[in-house]
Amino acid sequence: MEIGGIALEAYWWWLIGALLLGIAEILAPGFFLIWMAAAAALVGIVTFLFGIGGVAQACLFAVAAVAAVYAARRWMQTNPMPSSDPMLNDRIARMVGETVTVIEPILGGRGRVKVGDGVWNATGPDTPLGAQVRITGAESTTLIVERV
Repeated sequence: MEIGGIALEAYWWWLIGALLLGIAEILAPGFFLIWMAAAAALVGIVTFLFGIGGVAQACLFAVAAVAAVYAARRWMQTNPMPSSDPMLNDRIARMVGETVTVIEPILGGRGRVKVGDGVWNATGPDTPLGAQVRITGAESTTLIVERV
C-alpha cells in the first residue's frame, strides 16, 4: 500500500498501529490498550520475519490479543497493585466508624439513619429519633449501628 508515493509493507501498518495504541494508553490510561499494542507489535514482527498473509495476520492478532489480555489479567490477580486507599470503591466499608443521626427511630432492631445526604436502612439497638449512632458494619445494603 502507498501513502504519498511511499510504499508501506503490511508489517509497518501493524507496527504503526501498535505505536498508536501505546500512545492512546498513555493519553487515556486503562491498562488495556497496551496489551492490544503488544499483540499488534507481535503481528508486525512476525509479518516482517515470515511474510505471512492478511488472513493469517488477522488470526494471529486475534489470538495474541486474547492471550495478552488473559495473561495480563492473571498477572494482575496474583500481583495486585497496592493502593493508598484500599477502600476506594467500597462505600460501605468507608462508612464504618462514622457517627450518623437516626431519622426514623430504630424499633425492634430496624430503623433509618442519615449518612451524608442519603438515607440508609439500619439495624441495631432501639434508638430514638435524632440520636447519634456509630456504623459498625453492614449486611447487604443495611447498616449495622450501635449507640454512641
